[in-house]
Amino acid sequence: MQGVCILATGSAVPHSNVSNDKIGQFIDTSNEWITSRTGIKERRLLTGNEKSIIDLAVSASNQALHKSSIDPLHIDVIILATSSPNDLFGSASQIQAQIGAKNAVSFDLTAACSGFVLSLVTAAQFLHNGNYTNILVVGADVLSKWTNWLDRSTCILFGDGAGALILQACSKKNNQVLGFQLNTDGELCNHLSIPYQEESIPHPTLQLFQGSFKFISMNGKEVYKLAVSKVPLSILQCLQSLDLSVNDIDWLLLHQANERILKAVAEKLSISFNKIITNLSQYGNTSAASIPLALDQAIMQNKIKTNDIIVISGFGAGFTWGTVIIKWKC
Repeated sequence: MQGVCILATGSAVPHSNVSNDKIGQFIDTSNEWITSRTGIKERRLLTGNEKSIIDLAVSASNQALHKSSIDPLHIDVIILATSSPNDLFGSASQIQAQIGAKNAVSFDLTAACSGFVLSLVTAAQFLHNGNYTNILVVGADVLSKWTNWLDRSTCILFGDGAGALILQACSKKNNQVLGFQLNTDGELCNHLSIPYQEESIPHPTLQLFQGSFKFISMNGKEVYKLAVSKVPLSILQCLQSLDLSVNDIDWLLLHQANERILKAVAEKLSISFNKIITNLSQYGNTSAASIPLALDQAIMQNKIKTNDIIVISGFGAGFTWGTVIIKWKC
């Protein structure tokens, strides 16, 4: 079995910066109310003449390609983690075309805020098994398009963005993806969703009911309880499978959902908040983009050093959650 190394990262966010005060202009809220409950101070949104999720994903991908010096023609697979594609049939192929990776099989993976973790694990398995050599993993979402901007419980949370990683097969001794642990509980699916709603009147001849997707629906209290109970257990199980302990963790990178969740998970694991990688205050909850976006930023800030153990955990709609543990090599 081959090892997996991380060659490079990239990220992209829209230009439009929307503050809490701006949101307070059209709903009953304030900067203090939002910040105290979420830790979010601002977020980036695709607005005006800015284009689509593909533009963000392509920008993040090109950054990673440039840093890695990999020819796009040598990319074997592209996995796009997203819940907000601009084509319901899949958007990864559009990334393939725009970056010139014409040899790459490309597909979307939908698991909301857990999507990047599941995509990273999927890519690692392809490489471990020797099926492919170079894989581009992209996490991108524009949930602003699926947010009810009159719903205070959700519109304060979400931002748009994209992040990318390039993984490459390597020798076992240089392996960086140490292990993973994944879970789903479908009985909890209604706590966070973008539900499909049928029209009340069927087609007059075919008698079939068409419909459309609604805005984001979230039971915030339940999502908080689930994240705080499930994520620490997932992390501990993953550590145990690798004969590691909490003391071995150099950095904890959680899905950037809410500062209260980040602090509660850290407290349950007895991890100092100084070991938490976070950019939540700047970008809000960017769903599948949050982990690669925060990772790229931490690398650019030179926070992460060679041989650091990074525990990555995502959680979200489905209800799905999981952990990947990596050992960083510059």
